[in-house]
Amino acid sequence: MATPKRRLEVSHDLRVFEDVSALAAATAQHIGDVARRAVEHRGSCTLAVSGGRTPSRMFHELATLEVPWASIVIFQVDERVAPADDDDRNLVALRASLGSAPAVIDPMPVNDADIHQAAHEYAARLPDRFDLVHLGLGSDGHTASLVSGDPILEDSDDLVGVSTVYRGQRRMTMTLRALSRADEILWVVSGAEKRLSLRHLLAGNQLIPAGRVSAARSIVMADRAAIS
Repeated sequence: MATPKRRLEVSHDLRVFEDVSALAAATAQHIGDVARRAVEHRGSCTLAVSGGRTPSRMFHELATLEVPWASIVIFQVDERVAPADDDDRNLVALRASLGSAPAVIDPMPVNDADIHQAAHEYAARLPDRFDLVHLGLGSDGHTASLVSGDPILEDSDDLVGVSTVYRGQRRMTMTLRALSRADEILWVVSGAEKRLSLRHLLAGNQLIPAGRVSAARSIVMADRAAIS
């Protein structure tokens, strides 16, 4: 992969954990700390979260912690356009992982008849700022459902849009503009297959979609397999 002409000036706070279990526990504790501080200082907390196997373990851990659930609103970073009970849906995994925790979730309306209007309406519900946005990282360098070559990656006007087909499905996703509303981006990365894309992310390489995410503060939490 060639070096881009310029790099995004984002400084990442990298934290490495021995394995996925330690990573899930640490990220859950961090999100809980952010939520408690936000509620203590402002009376509320806004989070945006992504899907994935490691995040499911993270949310399961989060559900065991004492956090002010009634004052937290969770938005979705992206979602597959699939039936409401489809196991491919990030929302299904999120609710299952949180279990009985009284989480307030504002789901992406991917089953509305007019998906583009639904994306516009979801964008209108987003807060002016997020206390934290959680992102994953694909082995191809994508994040959220922002994939190289997809027009939604270049959308500088909308906060939420609809991708073209990626791995067999269309997806609703926050755009780079929406992600930049985060006071903090929390990257959660695991697995040896992520090594190259993580290296590009840490270098600020804008040739991968993840490298184009800007944030006031960026924390990368990874397991040793992803960083070795």
